[in-house]
Amino acid sequence: MEIIRTPLEMTAWANRVLATGQTIALVPTMGFFHEGHLRLMRKATENADHAVVSLFVNPIQFGANEDLGRYPRNFSRDCQLAQAEGVDVLFAPEVEDMYPAEAATRVIVSGLTDGLCGESRPGHFNGVTTVVAKLFHIVKPHCAVFGRKDFQQLAVIERMVADLNWDVKIVRHPIVRETDGLAMSSRNTYLSASERHAALCLFRAIGHARRRVRAGLVEATVLHREVEELLRREAVIIEYVSFVDQSTLRPQAVLQKSTVLAMAIKVGTTRLIDNDILFEEH
Repeated sequence: MEIIRTPLEMTAWANRVLATGQTIALVPTMGFFHEGHLRLMRKATENADHAVVSLFVNPIQFGANEDLGRYPRNFSRDCQLAQAEGVDVLFAPEVEDMYPAEAATRVIVSGLTDGLCGESRPGHFNGVTTVVAKLFHIVKPHCAVFGRKDFQQLAVIERMVADLNWDVKIVRHPIVRETDGLAMSSRNTYLSASERHAALCLFRAIGHARRRVRAGLVEATVLHREVEELLRREAVIIEYVSFVDQSTLRPQAVLQKSTVLAMAIKVGTTRLIDNDILFEEH
């Protein structure tokens, strides 16, 4: 596996690959890999001749009071894990190379970024779309693999790709969970034993919602109340519980096949998200 540090070197590598007629798959990450990341890498190797993993803790998607400074990092371990998955290139640029002092451009997707996580994290998705746009230009992938845990992020990126006519296929990967149901996240390392136990209320809420839907419930307001009651049994702070359309992210009063249950909570100082397409077969 090759480690590339600068955008110019990364683009030069991509151009050499493209000149041979081969394809590139990209997995954008912020590092501190867990099994969820590794599954994305495996999907990338299945979808292209070469897999590139970007490792970049993107400062412009963090708010003033968020965890940029303490975001978990372990570069040497990440390199070993990526290499073991057959990744061809680990692209790990420096902040000053991605955002030179004179940089004055941001990529903004409106509408889809207003609610859910966008409401409590102003500017977050502008940072996400800007860095992903830059990665697409630098790496020149034929496809890019994203996990469905960050459902709003996925919808926003798909909208950006469609609106800007990018010839990049976005590959969705299902949420990868621990054996007890907790969605895998690098931020799970922040949780104490008691906090981790409390965080399982997200998965229990999804199970409850799916059972109620299978029983015929279609009123979102009823299920919203039940899910919030379930979450409040634990020592967590509810940021939002929403039932939205998976493409438009608009709230839905009547549950239907396109409905996503999206949730965000705080457990201690750790913010966690989870979601589920309620009518999708598991």
